[in-house]
Amino acid sequence: MSARIREILSWYPSDNPGTLTNLARMMMHGRLAGTGKLVILPVDQGFEHGPVRSFQPNPAGYDPEYHIQLAIDAGCSAYAAPLGALEAVAGKYAGQMPLILKLNNSDSLAKMSSPISAVTGSVKDAVRLGCAAIGYTIYPGSAARNPMYEDLRELISEAKAHGLASVVWSYPRGEGITDKKGETAVDVAGYAAQIACQLGAHIVKVKPPMDFIYQDEAKKVFEKYSIPTKTMAERVHHVVQSCFAGKRIVIFSGGEAKETGALLEEIKGLRDGGAFGSIMGRNAFQRPHDEAVKLLHGVMDIFAGK
Repeated sequence: MSARIREILSWYPSDNPGTLTNLARMMMHGRLAGTGKLVILPVDQGFEHGPVRSFQPNPAGYDPEYHIQLAIDAGCSAYAAPLGALEAVAGKYAGQMPLILKLNNSDSLAKMSSPISAVTGSVKDAVRLGCAAIGYTIYPGSAARNPMYEDLRELISEAKAHGLASVVWSYPRGEGITDKKGETAVDVAGYAAQIACQLGAHIVKVKPPMDFIYQDEAKKVFEKYSIPTKTMAERVHHVVQSCFAGKRIVIFSGGEAKETGALLEEIKGLRDGGAFGSIMGRNAFQRPHDEAVKLLHGVMDIFAGK
């Protein structure tokens, strides 16, 4: 184990050896092993957006085995998916890739004024499938935030009791954010990341922050203290700082499909701001296999400082 991984583990002094071991499993796996950086492949889009929107650009993706094999071939740190997808592959690929069971999911068929995801898996499922961690999405800004926060705290507590780590997707949206730009505003991204940390997340996932300040009171503070936000690196630095002064692992989503050059430039900004890595789904699995592996290797090389 590298000195960097030992340092990161020291930031979680209340956790038991099982949970720390599973954190180390992810950070010591794949092409970025030992660097303190992570690149995770998440494939919950079939549930969230529907199969045709998610997999038709690369029809091999209709098969759950394609995705875990892609994660293995690319040397990812972990693979995250809902219950059904993991049950389809966990036995055959046991021990080959750290797994993250996404415990809640939503679908695009329902139109809800208060975003909230249904709990679709359990900690017992995660243990049974040999997972290293559970995953859970919260929507700060939703009027339904209370049950999400309360369920998450119970799930994290149960996961820790079984020696599992937790990854929290923190996506601001709902009645409290009336401007769509507010969902990725730099102040809101930092706030959402802080909430996930306070709820006990070991790893926090947020969207790359944009150069926009949504909250009037926050804007006064940004201006008073001249907090820079012009570059991606500056904005990411603020989000990382919001995660207990960088003592919680914070990674950033790949978002909607982008041209390769633009995507890699964004990754450089994430790296320069101190991001711990990326969790990249559609931008990877919607490309043909070899192209996806090449892209993921490029992302990993940037985080590795190559």
